[in-house]
Amino acid sequence: MHSQLELTPHGVVIAQRPVAASLEAFSDSESAGLFQIAGHKLPSDLDASVHFWKAFTESFIRAICHLPETTSTTVNIPAPDPSTLTERILTAPPMRGAEYLSSDCLLAIWQRLNDWAAAQIARDGLAPFLAEHAPRWARVGRVTLHLAENKSDPEYPFAFMASYASGLTASGQVQQLPLGKALQEYAGAQDKGALLKLLSPLHAAAQQCDFLNELIETGDIFHPLVWLPEEAFRFLKNAPIYEDAGLLVRLPNWWKKRGKRPQVSATLGQKKRSSVGKDALLDFKLEVVIDGVPLSAAEIEQLLAGEDGLVLLSGQWIEVDRAKLQQALEHWQAVAAQGGLSLIEGMRLLAGAPADLSPEADKEDSQEWAFAQAGDWLQKTLDQLRNPERTAPPETLQATLRPYQEKGLNWLWFCAQTGLGACLADDMGLGKTIQVLAALLRKQAELPDTPPSLLVVPASLIGNWQREAQKFAPSLRIGVAHRSSAASDTMRHSAEGLADGAYDLIITTYGMLSRLDWLSKVAWHWVVLDEAQAIKNHSTRQSKAVRQLQAHARFALTGTPIENHLGDLWSLFDFLNPGLLGNANQFKRFAKSLASGDGENYAPLRRLVAPYILRRLKTDKSIISDLPDKTEMKVFCGLSTKQAKLYQQTAKTLETELKSTEGIQRKGLVLAYLMRFKQICNHPDQLTKTGDYTPKDSAKFTRLAELCSEIESRGEKVLIFTQFKEITDPLEACLAEVFGRNGLILHGGTPITERPSMVERFQREDGPPFFILSLKAGGTGLNLTAASHVIHFDRWWNPAIENQATDRAFRIGQRRNVLVHKFITTGTLEERIDKLISGKQNTANQILTSGSAEKAFTDMNNDELMDFVRLDLSQSQS
Repeated sequence: MHSQLELTPHGVVIAQRPVAASLEAFSDSESAGLFQIAGHKLPSDLDASVHFWKAFTESFIRAICHLPETTSTTVNIPAPDPSTLTERILTAPPMRGAEYLSSDCLLAIWQRLNDWAAAQIARDGLAPFLAEHAPRWARVGRVTLHLAENKSDPEYPFAFMASYASGLTASGQVQQLPLGKALQEYAGAQDKGALLKLLSPLHAAAQQCDFLNELIETGDIFHPLVWLPEEAFRFLKNAPIYEDAGLLVRLPNWWKKRGKRPQVSATLGQKKRSSVGKDALLDFKLEVVIDGVPLSAAEIEQLLAGEDGLVLLSGQWIEVDRAKLQQALEHWQAVAAQGGLSLIEGMRLLAGAPADLSPEADKEDSQEWAFAQAGDWLQKTLDQLRNPERTAPPETLQATLRPYQEKGLNWLWFCAQTGLGACLADDMGLGKTIQVLAALLRKQAELPDTPPSLLVVPASLIGNWQREAQKFAPSLRIGVAHRSSAASDTMRHSAEGLADGAYDLIITTYGMLSRLDWLSKVAWHWVVLDEAQAIKNHSTRQSKAVRQLQAHARFALTGTPIENHLGDLWSLFDFLNPGLLGNANQFKRFAKSLASGDGENYAPLRRLVAPYILRRLKTDKSIISDLPDKTEMKVFCGLSTKQAKLYQQTAKTLETELKSTEGIQRKGLVLAYLMRFKQICNHPDQLTKTGDYTPKDSAKFTRLAELCSEIESRGEKVLIFTQFKEITDPLEACLAEVFGRNGLILHGGTPITERPSMVERFQREDGPPFFILSLKAGGTGLNLTAASHVIHFDRWWNPAIENQATDRAFRIGQRRNVLVHKFITTGTLEERIDKLISGKQNTANQILTSGSAEKAFTDMNNDELMDFVRLDLSQSQS
């Protein structure tokens, strides 16, 4: 099911409806915990993503509030600087569409907000705009509190003044006057209301700040003042209160940066280590620094012996809190006494998380007074994780890798060599399989004496991996540990054949892990999980079985975003890098601490997992500038046990009936049985007419659900083509479960008058996510460019007709890359016909020339025909 708010490649979507004009979400103190996004009233605690967008739009409205109240037409709020945007992305919570968060994305939304606000202000003026959308900030800009250094007076080194905006100068600048002048300006009885309105933010702040209350009660707020350091410090500490009350605050730059304070710096991994594994111990060096400059022992002693507050050290003002500085020193000195840190603990500290992931009551303060940084050796290792050394792909690879695929290969290889777990999370269609095959070929060439690797896949993908390996990496020696493989009888019971180096790779399934005990007893060199979202629930039997596997390095492949749900993320990393995220309870407490308080900050978690995730998106043209607009992929599906049994029975019946049938009757018989085989390949119930259509009884239905689950997670749309009207309803029922809502169906029985409205509904961004069409009725004449995926559920056996159907999505007006998935059942006539068409052999030419595969089959003799339809059990079952 969709969450209430998500980010897609094409904009922000709320409750599955797009925000067409702009994301209009502003803080509203009078809305009792509700705030508005594009006309939708949503509870403030609805979703973590709501808090993220609320904070983003609040930063925009704060900037709007800084405009002079005379602003009426020109509104152009400067966007946040790149470092601010980067930090905001890091702090974002897990949410749908998090992978699309980028500086460009936020800048685009900021501009949309700016355009929307400009139109509103041009129409109504600034004051009405603020009154409606930000009543608590409506008076910002009228009163400003200033603090500056007073370098001419060593005894009173700070100066304070409160001012108000009295109007505009001749040059159009806001004119600031001392607040005392307001008493004169509003001296008339008729202006008392205006004066109260001007001063109300001061009184609101004074209710929460004793120091400001003292200034108001004594009347000092109306006069320029010179202050001692302790007075300036009392003022500075309460700056957030003033801003929250609607006051502007002008402070020295050194305070805003908060870098002018002594911090304990722990440099980790300065010295080279022989290995990088998670158990490696890191050396570390302790220093106390200010702005990165180390302090001497004498300076540290001076600070600890002095006073709290603002201290002048070497000509610069710094903030000192002796208790917190001493606490940070003692903590790190205790760590030093333990003799070192593990890599896992070090990576946690570098990410800004506690070494033991324990929630800290004063985590913000502790991070401000101490920090960890990577030493030379560790920094070099982390740099290699981000940009691994580039080497040529193995010569045995029968393909040319794209630049991003080469980087993926080198990244996997570096992670494997260091023993670090890695998640290759490239978008669907970017070639995760070929990157792993290339890495396996490099291992074959450079590490020939190492143990074989294990690949764990959903049963529906065994055939895909075998065919991709045969095509791109034919030198790999592959074994299959699964009941569908006749050649793996011994492998299903023991590890025979592994010790003598007969295999480079063993392929098995998630389901077989719990059935074949020996798989967990082998010390594999690599373990690779495909469709790794299969282990997102850590309590399932297959997830537990995966975690018991032994390996030097572990890889996970997934095109499904893994940052959407924290539980999924923990389960994946408990396989990849056990211990990095602690145990389940530790991680739950740690994640809860990140979301606590008013300001959620998931930056420590994002930094912690980022080095081990490589994700590239089709939408990122800076990485993949030459990606074809249309990519065709063959999706090989096996047969369920029920399908295989029915297929064999049907083939035997056909063979028997062929012996006693001739002429026109024979042609009719062949055509009837070809239709039956097609139906069985789709779902056995399509032939038996039981009406159940249980998805698990069809490998195609199973694979369709897996594929569409990934499409749904991307917020994308899909067209599904079939030549059978009777299967459209079962397909719709299956996909409604996947997408959490119904789709559309169009076939020959759909009234022509209804078709335009169906197309219009699908084309809307908030329209149905999938459209099932019969090939004849929906294969031409429709414009369905909202879809970025096309699935040919069953094949027409005529490429021209299939291409016409594909072009319903891939046509003028399409702004997305289109992925075309062609389903083929292995070991059946579907696979053999596909090979003929792909190879353009004589029979294929006959098919293409006649335009009918069925006609070509009726011309075959009995032996030829049975060779085509006979089931190959070694390839078919899933």
